[in-house]
Amino acid sequence: MNAPVEHAIAKQHLIDPEICIRCNTCEEICPVDAITHDNLNYVVKFDVCNGCLACVPPCPTGAIDSWRNVERATPYSLEEQFQWDVLPDTTELDNVEAPFAVERADDELPAEVQEITSIATAGQGGPALAPWSASHPYLNLYPPTRPITATVTGNYRLTADDASSDIHHIVLDFGATPFPVLEGQSIGIIPPGTDEKGKPQLLRMYSVASPRDGERPHYNNLSLTVKRVTEDHEGRPTRGVASNYVCDLQKGDKVQVTGPYGSTYLMPNHPGSSIMMICTGTGSAPMRAMTERRRRRLERNEGGELVLFFGARSPDELPYFGPLQKLPKDFIDINFAFSRVPGEPKRYVQDVIRERADKVLQMLQDENCYIYICGLKGMETGVLEAFRDICRANGADWDQLRPELLANARFHVETY
Repeated sequence: MNAPVEHAIAKQHLIDPEICIRCNTCEEICPVDAITHDNLNYVVKFDVCNGCLACVPPCPTGAIDSWRNVERATPYSLEEQFQWDVLPDTTELDNVEAPFAVERADDELPAEVQEITSIATAGQGGPALAPWSASHPYLNLYPPTRPITATVTGNYRLTADDASSDIHHIVLDFGATPFPVLEGQSIGIIPPGTDEKGKPQLLRMYSVASPRDGERPHYNNLSLTVKRVTEDHEGRPTRGVASNYVCDLQKGDKVQVTGPYGSTYLMPNHPGSSIMMICTGTGSAPMRAMTERRRRRLERNEGGELVLFFGARSPDELPYFGPLQKLPKDFIDINFAFSRVPGEPKRYVQDVIRERADKVLQMLQDENCYIYICGLKGMETGVLEAFRDICRANGADWDQLRPELLANARFHVETY
């Protein structure tokens, strides 16, 4: 009987060409010179890499944190890696324990982040999972006790000057400090000063509105969509500490940032996956990030359908209204709902969802479609009731379908 081959299976370190931005950080930081590149891809030398992980935290996109189990005698060659447009599919070897594993425990999230997240995802109806093809997210790299300093490089009002909602598009630059963030993730901003009890201000969380390669591609930056808060949910006058601070920021100002946060509200990356997006107001931030990610990769013809349901009081109150209208109709199916247009009946997102019942039902039942809801908590009940009505009218059961969507990481809710 032949003796078993010791350690016949190895964990090979690879770089994901789909999300790598070719910034050269990994090659510069590798202590054993295991990383090289040509004019297309950055690759890892299997016989040189020792799995030290020195290159993983500084990578701004997470592309470096890719691994496959391989036969030690026949790993992927440099020539193969140089030719890849996507990583190879996993094989049965990936169910086998390799000699060394990449294990990294995320720091415990701050209590205020856990509280905000639990409130935002309460309407989900159960614990969420990330889509199976989502990229690896980094969490809490910069906690409140050790925030990173970002510089404001842009602050633009998105709504009309006479609109009741003052919504701003904020661009933050992180300079040479890595801050990897994915579509659907959030960051924390710590306003300066103290609260009424004399304690430092707590962080406030904002969804990122730009794709993983930045608001300006291949720069270490991101964008936010922030509404100036001047009243509470009951309409009583109040001044939001963080929102007013952020909306008043000027170009060149420094901001204390924490995060990133969010491990499940992530977009699918596999070819053919479709996305249904339902939002109001600043809930458009993660939808913009996902849409822009797809738009920048349009020539690859890899994505499925994009369908957007977007509600606001009027077109002047709707952030990104102008840019959305310029997107090709065969790229994204946009459905606006305006509730305060003079001379027109009130239409909310749930009304438009019902109008598109056939399309909505088809996407709810499509195993390759992922649903994302984000915005004010007040819209949540209406949207879920619309789903229930559409299912009922077509012989389906929403209360049965919803757990199935959750179990397959296809249903994601963040409302405030």
